[in-house]
Amino acid sequence: MTTTYAVTGAGPVGSTIASLLAEQGYQVRLLTRSGSGPEHRLIERRKADVSDPAQLADAFDGASAVFHCIHGSAYSAKAWQAELPRAEQTVLDAAAEAGAVVVFPESLYSYSEPDRTMSESSPREASGGKRGVRTVLLEARRAHRADTVSVVAGDFFGPRVRGAHAGERMVPVLLKGKSLQVIGRADLPHAFTYVPDLAAAMVKAARTPELWNSVLHARTGPALSQQELATAFTSAAGLPAVKLGTVPGWLLKVLGLASTDMRELAETLYQFERPFVMDSAASQARLGLAPTPLADAAAATVAWWRSQN
Repeated sequence: MTTTYAVTGAGPVGSTIASLLAEQGYQVRLLTRSGSGPEHRLIERRKADVSDPAQLADAFDGASAVFHCIHGSAYSAKAWQAELPRAEQTVLDAAAEAGAVVVFPESLYSYSEPDRTMSESSPREASGGKRGVRTVLLEARRAHRADTVSVVAGDFFGPRVRGAHAGERMVPVLLKGKSLQVIGRADLPHAFTYVPDLAAAMVKAARTPELWNSVLHARTGPALSQQELATAFTSAAGLPAVKLGTVPGWLLKVLGLASTDMRELAETLYQFERPFVMDSAASQARLGLAPTPLADAAAATVAWWRSQN
């Protein structure tokens, strides 16, 4: 009998996991409000609001794991607080009834000492704003009766990644040979995770019961400056390197006085004005997975963006 997995959300992480599992020969039940997602004979795309218990009544039946990959409707603490805890509670309750482990992609936002290299044992007690929401979510997972695994990643890049610092703000601009400005500083080390590496780590964790009820780090290569990552993309594309400009933090804060989007972005300036580094060595050893070489990851990212034109 073919193993069935459930995936909620068809963003870059959910779509990558669904495609990976289907390519491995597994049945996938992909739940989104629109019924969207990658097309594959083993992917069943269902319309469902995962914050509604009635719509999850049979969604996880027979699933050995649930990959909960939805994100808020807006990049704001208000939207996250209103939407994410309720959805996670509903998914955890339904998964517990189905006997399925729930695997979450997680960010570095909850880490309360981001000026130090962040490892699996670092404190995750950040409060206020979006950082505080992530802390509350982790605490709720830990307290729930369902088995869970949270897999932490840095900023995303890779195929399917659009709404990210290294997504549509960077790659297609570089491919057009245009100049580019990034927030904070372009020369500081920053954690960037290749989304297929995150997906592989989440799948492996779901299949490894001794790793359940823990927080892991997705396999992530050495921290890169924004300039180094941009240069990896231009090299992969066979284009000249582009020197990045920067938007200073003080300007972002001023713009935030009149713009909610700018204010929410300014909240994360600490990640780009100082080194922001994660260590995934311990989780890599436990999972038996290593990061994709940067040149290969950059080439796949560039190829995907070129396929979109």
